[in-house]
Amino acid sequence: MNILMVCLGNICRSPLAQGILEAKIAEKGLPWSVDSAGTGSWHAGDPPDPRSVAIARKYGLDISGQRARQVRSVDFETFDLIVAMDATNYNDLQRMALDEREKAKIKLMLNFVEPGKNQGVPDPYWDDDGFDKVYRMLDEACEQLIRQVG
Repeated sequence: MNILMVCLGNICRSPLAQGILEAKIAEKGLPWSVDSAGTGSWHAGDPPDPRSVAIARKYGLDISGQRARQVRSVDFETFDLIVAMDATNYNDLQRMALDEREKAKIKLMLNFVEPGKNQGVPDPYWDDDGFDKVYRMLDEACEQLIRQVG
């Protein structure tokens, strides 16, 4: 199973989701791989936001080696599951998909916790206090993703 986590700039939510899911799949011994990307390109090559790195470290994860990148058309072939952090990214990914098979790979992150509610993971970029809340939301969603997909 190859999974791609997607947010807007690939510096806050999706790097955290990648780090959390990587730790969980390693702990469970699953033969999965995880990557992350953004629908936007302006942070390409940048490390995760220092606040994401700090909150990950608080929970025992090191995401500092990740580098932001933009979603590419080849990602729809490479990945089995493409997980969007919110409706805007979900809709952008749907527009990028070439056919129904590719569109079917795209899921909303919090639908693993509350199916069909179509709620988004809030972007903590503008709220220093939001990173811990986002981490906890992603941690629960990653656990549910493993239960449902694994």
